[in-house]
Amino acid sequence: MPVTRSQDHGPGDHVNTESPEEKVPPNRPPYYYPDKPPGEPKLHGACYCKAVKFDIDRTEPLSSKFCHCRVCQKLHGAPYQWASIIPKDSLHFTEGHDNLQFYRTTENERAYCPPHKVLCKKCGSPIMDEGRNMLLLFPSLINFENNEQIKTWRTSGDACHIFYAQRVVDIHDGLDKWSKHKGESDKMDESEPTPHGRE
Repeated sequence: MPVTRSQDHGPGDHVNTESPEEKVPPNRPPYYYPDKPPGEPKLHGACYCKAVKFDIDRTEPLSSKFCHCRVCQKLHGAPYQWASIIPKDSLHFTEGHDNLQFYRTTENERAYCPPHKVLCKKCGSPIMDEGRNMLLLFPSLINFENNEQIKTWRTSGDACHIFYAQRVVDIHDGLDKWSKHKGESDKMDESEPTPHGRE
């Protein structure tokens, strides 16, 4: 998703690495749990090649967002990004810590410095966006057992579409459609024409 004001960082926040692929930071959820064990797993997920696997200790997210911005379209190679917001300590990587890779879109570099994207470095699957306080997990990686679970993760909280003015497909799902960020832009009809021109 596009960087918002809450994701801005200042001088001194940057964490450089000696190699282009940063190692997983130690002693910090969702990567490690030094102070307490993770909660009982309710759902499981994995990247495409299964080199990275994770458990989730909750049955639904805090909310979900469908982002249609050009950045998400390009990074996912898809019409939009589906991301569900969960606390960092609700996800536990069970396999593949060494196969995680971090990418900062704002600086176009591989480095661990939230906000950044987390991917599998073997198959390239996007796994989540990690913010300073929350995770935006990509639910397509979850091994859902039925359609009801999928619906729950699609519609929980104030689920909505953002940057809908940049969409490449119309979505008729009854969720709110915002031209840019939720609450900071105009709502749109599901089939409202989009502006011409794309970068």
